[in-house]
Amino acid sequence: MATIRDVAKTAGVSIATVSRVFNGNTAVNEDTALQVWAAASALDYWPNGAARSLTTSRSNTLGVLLPDLFGDFFSEVIRGIDQLAKREKYQTLVSGSHASVEDVLAATRAMRGRIDGLVMMAPDSITVESVAKIRRRLPVVLISPPFAVDGCSSVSVASFSGARAVVAHLVGLGHREIAMVAGPAGNVDAEERLRGYRRGLLEAGIPPRDELVVQGDFRESSGYAAAAALLDRRPRPTAVFAANDCMAIGLMSALGNAGLSVPHDVAVVGFDNITMAQYMRPPLTTVHVDAYALGQKAVRLMLDTLADPEGGKVTVQTIDVILKVRSSCGARPAVATNLPAGPKTEPQR
Repeated sequence: MATIRDVAKTAGVSIATVSRVFNGNTAVNEDTALQVWAAASALDYWPNGAARSLTTSRSNTLGVLLPDLFGDFFSEVIRGIDQLAKREKYQTLVSGSHASVEDVLAATRAMRGRIDGLVMMAPDSITVESVAKIRRRLPVVLISPPFAVDGCSSVSVASFSGARAVVAHLVGLGHREIAMVAGPAGNVDAEERLRGYRRGLLEAGIPPRDELVVQGDFRESSGYAAAAALLDRRPRPTAVFAANDCMAIGLMSALGNAGLSVPHDVAVVGFDNITMAQYMRPPLTTVHVDAYALGQKAVRLMLDTLADPEGGKVTVQTIDVILKVRSSCGARPAVATNLPAGPKTEPQR
């Protein structure tokens, strides 16, 4: 088995130089570093990460904790995290935190000593105290947090303004009976989208009505089930805003099974712009969230945090959203320009 001494000999440099290259020391010029990595590859030598972390106090690994690892949205967040981390010479250790504070704490305990910092989108049940407890042990960056935590930078989605723009767009198309399939209670993005929906109605002079809001859980099945409740309403809603695309897709399926046409009988709008949205029949009007950029911004905030050992710099960022106007709302592309200031609009057929 090759050793670091063999790598140094093959590369024609000192053992200290090889060690500096493996530890990411920028004092070594690029040509020498490439020479060392080429020698290590030729010898099939793998640097000992545990030993290196003892020397540098860094593992060059970022922990990632998400409430779910399934679906287009989370896969894009992970892809954004992983690609930027790799460009910055970091690896990622990914785990799902599921639904409880105990899951979160168990996952972070398992990662302890193996990561330099934690990028976390915590489940709805998380508490300030739980995040603060983790923060005392390692740097934490939060994605879409329900609250601020001292010392933690964060990045969120402009859910409120996106939902508000959806309602303004539907009102502009002549709709007054606008229902909503809301996301799970306690979820910050779901609550912000519900708040934006209600604000959009008020701004249009339409009193929000609780009977036009059906609770969902972000899954297709809850969107499908919501259709039955909405079809019983009198008068029946002429438009439905679903708090994410998965529920909108389930809703469209149920409406079709009930013999209704989208958008002629009921207009439907979603949120997130997952890949499937553009391939629906009709294509789904939705609010585009750049989940890939969300992941990348979280990593950039973590790198800034790691570069600031005193912890004096805390940054709060928001990802802009874009309304993608397609056929499911019954609009011609030109109609989509008539929106309130805030999120951008990108008409599409």
